[in-house]
Amino acid sequence: METLTDSPTFVLGIIPARWASTRFPGKPLHEIAGKPLVQHVWERCKECSKLDSIIVATDDDRILEACKAFGAEAVMTSDHHPTGTDRIAEAAEHFPQATHLINIQGDEPLICPKLIDELAQALLDDSDLAMATAANAFDDEALSHDPNVVKVVLRKDGDALYFSRSPLPYQRSASPELTLYRHKGIYAYRKDFLQQFISWPPSPLEVAESLEQLRALEHGARIKVIITDDTSGGVDTPEQAVQIENILKSTI
Repeated sequence: METLTDSPTFVLGIIPARWASTRFPGKPLHEIAGKPLVQHVWERCKECSKLDSIIVATDDDRILEACKAFGAEAVMTSDHHPTGTDRIAEAAEHFPQATHLINIQGDEPLICPKLIDELAQALLDDSDLAMATAANAFDDEALSHDPNVVKVVLRKDGDALYFSRSPLPYQRSASPELTLYRHKGIYAYRKDFLQQFISWPPSPLEVAESLEQLRALEHGARIKVIITDDTSGGVDTPEQAVQIENILKSTI
């Protein structure tokens, strides 16, 4: 395994934050425990030791100004990006020195800083690794059949075999040693790989499942999966924002 410890590296954490949302317009600025949602995510990232810089990538002046007000660096991106991955790729152009990128979801105010560092370190330790993500074990049958919960199955070495919204794997026979994994929507990329990734058109499996990571697998890329006990989720609705606020207030 080749390492990059002797080569210059620069790990850039990017938090995509767009205004438009079908279920929750203006979500990044929704106040939770006295702060905008995106500020909570940024503050978690500030606790990381492996990020050389942190930026918010947005398509809206209101989010841009709010980020500047609480001290975050933010960059404007196009409002026509089909995916958050395209948004972070544009934002990364402002940092030519960046060698590795961490895509941290802007709606996960409880994200674990240690997990972000682990993803960064996985790429820094292996120059052949193009991409990494995370997953946590679960045993809830209802979640297994929930299409909003993305599942992942792994190779013996911890790389991803496949991601799906369907139950994965389908359990026709009992397998006592089988562990089910729920995918967490955080990604680490080598910058050169991300530039290649966005040049590929959406792949058939990606379109069918509406999962971008399948584009990488269909092109033969390795995706290392970090197993974590961080089961925190994102904020998709105002009701979930209230639940997250209660958790945050209980820790103050």
